[in-house]
Amino acid sequence: MTTKPKVLISDKMDPNAAAIFRIRGCEVDEITGLKPEELKEIIGKYDGLAIRSSTKVTKDILDAATNLKVVGRAGIGVDNVDIPNASAKGVVVMNTPFGNSITTAEHAIALMFALARQLPEADVSTQQGKWEKNRFMGVEVTGKTLGLIGAGNIGSIVASRALGLKMKVVAFDPFLTPERAVEMGVEKADLDTLLEKADFITLHTPLTDQTRNILSRENLAKTKKGVRIINCARGGLVDELALKELLDSGHVAGAALDVFVTEPARESPLFGTPNFICTPHLGASTNEAQVNVALQVAEQMADYLVNGGVTNALNMPSLSAEEAPKLKPYMALAEQLGSLVGQLTHDSVPRISIHTEGAAAELNMKPIAAAVLAGFMRVQSDTVNMVNAPYLAKERGLEVREIKTEREGDYHTLIRVSVKTEIGERSVAGTLFNNVEPRLVELFGIKVEAELAGHMMYIVNEDAPGFIGRIGTLLGENEINIGTFNLGRREAGGEAVLLLSLDGAIPESVLKQACEVPGVRMVKALSF
Repeated sequence: MTTKPKVLISDKMDPNAAAIFRIRGCEVDEITGLKPEELKEIIGKYDGLAIRSSTKVTKDILDAATNLKVVGRAGIGVDNVDIPNASAKGVVVMNTPFGNSITTAEHAIALMFALARQLPEADVSTQQGKWEKNRFMGVEVTGKTLGLIGAGNIGSIVASRALGLKMKVVAFDPFLTPERAVEMGVEKADLDTLLEKADFITLHTPLTDQTRNILSRENLAKTKKGVRIINCARGGLVDELALKELLDSGHVAGAALDVFVTEPARESPLFGTPNFICTPHLGASTNEAQVNVALQVAEQMADYLVNGGVTNALNMPSLSAEEAPKLKPYMALAEQLGSLVGQLTHDSVPRISIHTEGAAAELNMKPIAAAVLAGFMRVQSDTVNMVNAPYLAKERGLEVREIKTEREGDYHTLIRVSVKTEIGERSVAGTLFNNVEPRLVELFGIKVEAELAGHMMYIVNEDAPGFIGRIGTLLGENEINIGTFNLGRREAGGEAVLLLSLDGAIPESVLKQACEVPGVRMVKALSF
């Protein structure tokens, strides 16, 4: 008789979650409020652990979890899970990134109305018996422009609600294609244009190196006088001190934050500021959302434990056990090529094509395409992985083409990644050396052989004597050690590219110096 997988629900969830586990063939224990030492003592007998935000899945817990196969987070954030150690232990970590979408979008709209009509201040004043009717002069949202920073799942819901309120919507999102913008009924714009036009700005983007302080002091200064700002996404997207100063000066008419850089937010420079509203990270706090994420995590975990299906995993590709060994080096190559083209493409990309040739064309295309998309989209969000990348691409209107050519070309196996940009089609290609070692072999039409790993520097330059020496001297003077030089050119004296692998990250100041070297057309720091 086959033993049923055992699951522990260690945080309070909707009771239907336990019912789903049982219906789908799992045994379930619901034991909440455990102290770390208590969880450590019992976790060894469970195959699955279902949590919300209270349970901390630390290295100590994982070391004691000798039978654990999957951790499921009912919600988006997984800060309470040690994902690197979970991966090392072979434990899949799942979340439910879309169960809170409507709830969070509605909270953003609620805060927008609260700002427009000064509802919290008017409520306090009225309950104090003041009846200050002339003090609280609001503004209509009808006819106003909403600036949407992030047009993914939650952002698109906010846009639809705003359009229903007869607002105009301007959206900034590097992944938003013109076609998808038309479908959503929004105007696609760059960030500066959005800041200039918007009467209200709402943020719906993850916190990454690219989005951190996206509303910086400099960008806040570019906004229209009288703008109102709402953040229900992540703390750290807005410079809180700069926002405080602009509220005090009157340039920003109002701000509403559901999230802060430090949470719980026991103190903040914004507390007590007139025209500032805040809530304690309530974006996902509705009965419906909590039910949705609990049921979703139960379905996902049960499917994995009973059938081996993988959904919304943060550290595992969707692969069968038979395919994995052969596909692993191809997926590494595919992810590197996707990351390369993502880091070097700055225009809106409506289409990405993945072309396999020779031996690569005989393989399962889906994991290879997912790896390309994960590498490409992770440039903007480090929460992207092979499981959710195809969904996110579809959501943003990114057309994905998969092409196979079984005949061999110059290489016995090849993967080519092409993107459609405003200046035309651009592509990169790579192969496997000895069937296991990924190598770049072509970069935007220029033959160049390179290993994509670690910190790298990409330079486009005029092919001329002495150029390599000047770059080497510059890096040497800044005590930056070069691992490898990788060169390519279209023709003698024409455009050339230089890919350098470096022993560490290159400072911004050195990048600026490199841009001033004679013959340089472009310099970019890369990371793999």
